[in-house]
Amino acid sequence: MIIRPVQSADFNSIWAIISPIVSVGETYPIDRNICKTKALAWWTGSNREVFVAELGGKVLGTYYILPNKSGGGKHVCNCGYMVAAEATGRGVARRMCEHSLDHATALGFKAMQFNFVVSTNERAIGLWKSLDFDVVGRVPKAFLHPSRGYVDALVMHRCLAQ
Repeated sequence: MIIRPVQSADFNSIWAIISPIVSVGETYPIDRNICKTKALAWWTGSNREVFVAELGGKVLGTYYILPNKSGGGKHVCNCGYMVAAEATGRGVARRMCEHSLDHATALGFKAMQFNFVVSTNERAIGLWKSLDFDVVGRVPKAFLHPSRGYVDALVMHRCLAQ
């Protein structure tokens, strides 16, 4: 598997990953009916770097990295990850997170923080914890899950080796 910077030719593949995840509405706090143009603009915005994980010419996942805040908070980065349904459980998210940790360190970030991890997303939480992220905060009933109702969102954080 290679991880490389996104190219405009990847946008249809990214949309094919984003669309079903967002429409289910279980993990990202964005409009479940977002259109392709707005979803791609959000995911590939000019304020972030975007990467894809590819195997045999097929895009299996994508992630972005950006400063979490500006000014005095710009030394902490934030990332978002999505994996194609057919690639779930194949280590794609782990590999992308490992890549993002290395890339963040190379960029000079001192820490990585996930601001809004839906508490019912147990697979992601387990992965992030296995990669040394800690839960540093809990926002009660911050996310309206389509089948479980209001659930908490977690803030997860990891210092980077410097």
